[in-house]
Amino acid sequence: MQHKPFSYLFSISYYGARFKGWAKQPEQPTVEGKLDRVFRFVLGEEACSFIGASRTDSGVSCRQGFVQVFTKEEVAFETILESINVHLGGEIRLEWCYAVARNFNLIQEVSQKTYRYFFAEAVGFTPFSSAFVSAVPLSCSLEQMQSNAAYFLGRHNFKAFCQPSPTKSTFLREVEAIAVFEASDFPSGDPSLPVFCVEVKGSGFLHHQVRKMVHAIWSMTPEQINARLAQPEADWEPIPAASANGLILWETRLKSG
Repeated sequence: MQHKPFSYLFSISYYGARFKGWAKQPEQPTVEGKLDRVFRFVLGEEACSFIGASRTDSGVSCRQGFVQVFTKEEVAFETILESINVHLGGEIRLEWCYAVARNFNLIQEVSQKTYRYFFAEAVGFTPFSSAFVSAVPLSCSLEQMQSNAAYFLGRHNFKAFCQPSPTKSTFLREVEAIAVFEASDFPSGDPSLPVFCVEVKGSGFLHHQVRKMVHAIWSMTPEQINARLAQPEADWEPIPAASANGLILWETRLKSG
């Protein structure tokens, strides 16, 4: 007999600056931890289990993601969803939910993730923009950043562009699409200061992969990028990860649509 036989899929968004990442940690504010506390309160201390489509890092926000919730008893979540959102306090919001089969595997159902990284020139940057935009001392033109980004397109060993883990069996990942552009609809707080965006699409990414790729796009030459992609196992100096505050999980797509 299954311990928690009922399963529900929720659409989720959250402001990452409030949290030390997705996964529950002792004495730390996390997305999973807050969901657990609020669900226990609203459901009367009934324990739930959670699986996120993405385990975002500390400070990373999510515009459109998914979370799967397991319960012991059947719950009419549509009648209490707004109550849950009130108690989540606006830092996290669940847009909709529906029941799914107990054997529905959210991790395997993800077909594509889109991340967007927003940044602006550090000179003239206003602190009020720092919630979602990273201040960067840019040394490359937009055209050079676009050229640098193109080298990451396709399937590569990204060991030299991530935070390696000894538990990883492979560092092969595919970047399905990548672009660098001026984000005219994402204001910096100063109309004269343009905001730029790196958009990356793929089915999955390694730890800090997107943020290290973004840093390389800003600061490396094509030769340096190509050398690391060609020799991923070499003893390279680690690439700094771009600040977490500029990164947003922009969209998550499931195989089931």
